[in-house]
Amino acid sequence: MSTQDIEHEHSYIKAYEDIQLLKQDVMRPVRMQLEVLKPELYLQHHKIEETIVCFGSARVREEKEAQAKVKAAQEALDKNPQDKNLQNRLYEAQGLLKLSKYYDAARKFANIVIEKAGNRFAVVTGGGPGLMEAANRGAFEKNGKSIGFNITLPHEQKPNPYITQDLAFLFHYFAIRKLHLVMRSKAFVVFPGGFGTFDELFEILTLVKTGKKQDIPIVLVGKEFWNTVVNIPGLASYGVISPEEAESCDVVDTPEEAWQIIAKFYNIK
Repeated sequence: MSTQDIEHEHSYIKAYEDIQLLKQDVMRPVRMQLEVLKPELYLQHHKIEETIVCFGSARVREEKEAQAKVKAAQEALDKNPQDKNLQNRLYEAQGLLKLSKYYDAARKFANIVIEKAGNRFAVVTGGGPGLMEAANRGAFEKNGKSIGFNITLPHEQKPNPYITQDLAFLFHYFAIRKLHLVMRSKAFVVFPGGFGTFDELFEILTLVKTGKKQDIPIVLVGKEFWNTVVNIPGLASYGVISPEEAESCDVVDTPEEAWQIIAKFYNIK
């Protein structure tokens, strides 16, 4: 075998340049370490030490767009009234229209964060559309630092356009994404959402209550939604959490109320 042949063998590729190697199962710990380190280096470069994390449904849109989706779903159903799938699409669209007001609320909340605290806090979301976009947008339009921690999903989720340059990150591992969401967070503000939103909410509650994360404000925005779908005091009534733990979240209706809780916690005038 010639020297030239050897140089073209796969085994001769430098390990850190060998993508095929990095994708093997045995290299999972290395890939996870890279997902820890890459955002860490960027965030350190931008001197980001404190964040406010905003979560909420990727499906919620501004009212005008939500109305258009209801109209389109109704028109499709009118043409085929017995179609169960079309019935479900209209039901979903009508529900999301009820939540469309929270797009403006999330946007307004991030506006307030930057207006009141300047560059002390960066606003962080999951980086996708819907209420995540709204919070990123609110920070972005006030020239604050807006971070998006996106993740690969079966149905590709594009990053929203309101993320600060070089602060949009794409993760493969939920665990590492969660690490970065939590480690700098000084508050979690949670708008209406589904499984992913609930996952993040109950994780931060668990981390705080087990002492893995320092105590921070955890604020749920939207009393009608949260009082309907979550009954934390009910957990206390069965003894599976303590009465004190039932008070772990503040439930409010407005972005101004959400900010007041955070400002009071950190003594921000």
